[in-house]
Amino acid sequence: MNLDEALQTFIAESRELLEEMENALLNVDLAGDQGEAINAIFRAAHTIKGSAGLFSLDHIVAFTHVVESLLDKVRDGSVTLSDEMVVLLLSCCDYLSGMIDALAAGRHEQDPDTAPEGEMLQEQLRRHMEGEAGAAAPAASSLAVHTEPQLERIDQERGESDYWHISLRFGRVVLQNGMDPIAFLRYLAKLGRIVGIATIPDALPPADEMDAELCYLGFEIAFDSTADREAIAGVFEFVQDDCEIRIIPPHSKVSEYVNLIRALPEQAARLGEILVRCGSVTAHELQEALQQQSGKPKDAPPQQLGAILVDAGNVPPVVVEAALAKQKQVSEQKAQESRSIRVDSDKLDRLIDLVGELIIAGARANMIGQQLRNSELLECTSTLTGLVEDVRDAALELRMVKIGATFNRFQRVVHDVARELGKDIGLIVDGEDSELDKTVVEKIGDPLMHLVRNAMDHGIEPAEVRVAAGKPAKGMIKLNAFHESGSIVIEVSDDGGGLRKEKILAKAIERGLVDPERKLSDSEIYNLIFEAGFSTAEKITNLSGRGVGMDVVKRNIQALRGSVDVSSREGQGTTVTVRLPLTLAIIDGFLVQVGSSVFVIPLDMIEECIEYATEPGQDYSNLRGQVLPFIRLRELFRIDGASTRRESIVVLKFGNQRAGLVVDTLLGEFQTVIKPLSPIFSEVKCISGSTILGNGEVALIIDVAALMHTVSGRGAVALAA
Repeated sequence: MNLDEALQTFIAESRELLEEMENALLNVDLAGDQGEAINAIFRAAHTIKGSAGLFSLDHIVAFTHVVESLLDKVRDGSVTLSDEMVVLLLSCCDYLSGMIDALAAGRHEQDPDTAPEGEMLQEQLRRHMEGEAGAAAPAASSLAVHTEPQLERIDQERGESDYWHISLRFGRVVLQNGMDPIAFLRYLAKLGRIVGIATIPDALPPADEMDAELCYLGFEIAFDSTADREAIAGVFEFVQDDCEIRIIPPHSKVSEYVNLIRALPEQAARLGEILVRCGSVTAHELQEALQQQSGKPKDAPPQQLGAILVDAGNVPPVVVEAALAKQKQVSEQKAQESRSIRVDSDKLDRLIDLVGELIIAGARANMIGQQLRNSELLECTSTLTGLVEDVRDAALELRMVKIGATFNRFQRVVHDVARELGKDIGLIVDGEDSELDKTVVEKIGDPLMHLVRNAMDHGIEPAEVRVAAGKPAKGMIKLNAFHESGSIVIEVSDDGGGLRKEKILAKAIERGLVDPERKLSDSEIYNLIFEAGFSTAEKITNLSGRGVGMDVVKRNIQALRGSVDVSSREGQGTTVTVRLPLTLAIIDGFLVQVGSSVFVIPLDMIEECIEYATEPGQDYSNLRGQVLPFIRLRELFRIDGASTRRESIVVLKFGNQRAGLVVDTLLGEFQTVIKPLSPIFSEVKCISGSTILGNGEVALIIDVAALMHTVSGRGAVALAA
């Protein structure tokens, strides 16, 4: 095994586990089954600790061991998970994340600069463990006095009692691994009643040979529970690799397993899969049996899987017979596995670049075919174009990721900022399955962070103000994402006090941003908050008030060929709407021509194309009884030459606005490979990029969002909701 590669895998998996641990901590109050959420938190910490031990990362093991010990006490009920403890465990997640980042940077030892912080966190963890231990001790002692007479020794006469039988032999090193055998027995008791228990000391050595750090005891347990086999085995999940466990079901369960096997649907399955699906064996027991089967010497007679499971006492023979009968009913065996691989993002970027060059070469071949008027060549280029489109779509899908991972990061942000502000604020996430290009996802995180923090600081009122206004004391931030017209729309909403138009307008006039005589629409007033240095905050805080942030948000979003807009209702809340392209690489475009210049319009933004017809001197047209404002592309870019005798209007839709674009000629659809403009052209309005045509010439891509902003200054028509 390549240890460097294995270490990188450990780093990646640890980051994923810490993210899962953080999300579970933030949502533990909302979890329907809090015990399962706590178990998930414990599992994440235990996995990091165990994996770190493989690489001799003692500082990570030592810290995680203390975290795990507290979580173990939370699992068995001796310590209650409080809000203060959640905050402490979140801080531990941050500290662990810092250690993982240091490991990724090549530092395999404890950083002396961060060691005091780790010691302080460990001390707080131990204080929580000891704080409730003293209070719990008398209760535990009293409980033991009352429950002991009710215990029935396993070797006593029980008649025909129908109990689970658990044969348990802990591994010698279980104590050295930081595990307490008694804690597992206490946790087992949460699933049912331990009717009888016998301690087996057969592995106990002479006293002078005993090692206090080793475990020599085994247990035979009679257990009364309605839980299934998987749930009982799950109690010992964290020690199952170091001990021997046999779980024998009650007599009543045997017939139940047989009936379940017979009722399984008629689809391909192996013997082991059938036994696991009906619950008669666990996945771990099956894996052990398969390893035993494959570990036989080549010259030894083959041993059947069913016989191995029966010999191990994991399953009664009658259940294996029923599973074999079920297997014979299946005519075809089919195993469907969901497989995924990690791919370096640079390789995906290289693939997209090659697909882009393929599209340009295909367009060139198609143009040559049209010039030569060769029907066979045109047929081939048509087939090639279809295949290239399929390759393009498949390549772009590889770069598409769900925005949910970005949204989930804000659970922690809202939790921490709410505590800093002294407000009670929750987060609602919707549309997390919406997908967009990974490049867009990577770059949208910071702008969304600004918007969320701003909404919490400025938007959500203090609890007493909300209650006085008849609102719930707890404020809510909502993140929503959905697809619309070839774009992804992200909404950041709050149910706070909303924006005050008069205050914003007065501040803008005071700073000279707006002419006092100019009449502005509500939307134009609200969007003044994105002006550089604009702020109406009465005091400066750690979060806002310096006029830095919202203008950066707008600039970053526009750099992604997106747009941002604000709507608000005073006293009810504010919604910031961000529109972004699904991809920054390749789009379906529509070619238009003005004079000798060719432009590309994103096809998803086009509703229809109509013949130009309007009164002389007017900048609007009649579209089936509705007013359609339009812009003459020739005038916008000051293109020389006279208009053609037969112009066309391309009807564009962006968000809730519709406008027209007057052009000379419609050239049709075109697969557009987006090439960024040089920084020298960064101030050019209404152009978002360029592309290369089949003849090698360059065509500019129209920025529809900027174009709509230009039209809105002339009175653009908003569509009905």
